[in-house]
Amino acid sequence: MTTASLLLITTTFSVNSEKSDKDENNAANCLRNIVAECAKQLRETPTAREQALSILREWIYQNTDIKNVRQDEPFLLRFLRYKKYSIPMAQQTLLKYLSLRKYYPEIFKNIDSEDPRLQEIINDGYIVVSPVRDNKGQQVIVYRMNKLNIQKFTCWDICRVHALIYESLVDDPTNQICGFCHVGDGNGASGAHIAMWNPTDFARLMKWGEQSIPMRHKDFHFINVPAGMKYIIDFAISKTKPKFADRIHLYSNLSQLHKRMDVNCLPSVFGGNIKFEDMLDYTKQLISEHRKKILGLDDMEILSTRGIRSSRGKNQANGDVTSVEGSFRKLEID
Repeated sequence: MTTASLLLITTTFSVNSEKSDKDENNAANCLRNIVAECAKQLRETPTAREQALSILREWIYQNTDIKNVRQDEPFLLRFLRYKKYSIPMAQQTLLKYLSLRKYYPEIFKNIDSEDPRLQEIINDGYIVVSPVRDNKGQQVIVYRMNKLNIQKFTCWDICRVHALIYESLVDDPTNQICGFCHVGDGNGASGAHIAMWNPTDFARLMKWGEQSIPMRHKDFHFINVPAGMKYIIDFAISKTKPKFADRIHLYSNLSQLHKRMDVNCLPSVFGGNIKFEDMLDYTKQLISEHRKKILGLDDMEILSTRGIRSSRGKNQANGDVTSVEGSFRKLEID
């Protein structure tokens, strides 16, 4: 058995009901070892964690440019782990996160798992979360383009459902440390999918999202990608850090995908061992459990963006210090 067969701690599903207690214990130990090794790479120790949390909380308390910001450990560790415990960089990412939420309220405000439009997108099977981690300890998120009703839903609906799923996952400590693996099937994608997007907004969301949303996206696996979608992927890469290109893998068939990924963390429609219906049920359970927390994010505010610095180390005091757009116009990738 590989570590990919280990069920997430929070799930109630079982991929193989005949697994012995010994197998379960071995898998749990494997995951603990993976998490411990990844934590070392993030420079995390108990002392560093407590000191950083204390400093970050004090900075939030004294910062008059932000209001009602969560100070619980899972939320703050999003930013500290994302920036490998560089406190100044974690502070900047937190400010950018709040700023992005303010600039795009159509995406980030009132993200409700009971919203009928979001429920329909998920029920259709466009995006689901696997209850099984891959062999790197990463949370696996699955996408199926042919399940997206582009005649009914807009690009903003798609962004909102992504935000809903991501916010439901990002407070989990294992996800913060080990990161995420994305697996997508481009079958059924067409020019209409591309036409959904305003190029300016797409470019902004790619660039700003990478700098502002504290998620460690480690691997991207795509199958059946049509030529038009390859162009979009290349464009997305151009708006992000160069290392992202090395994390993106394109395949023409499932056999190629299976050489890079353990089938135990994949749905049956991808040749895996998990019924897609079980994966969908797990996803709905996940977003329901985190509904109150996600809606509570709307209480947080950024009153001024003057504290956001560009990669050149200059703040935005000479520009529009209260405009979120102003804070990003000069922003370059760190």
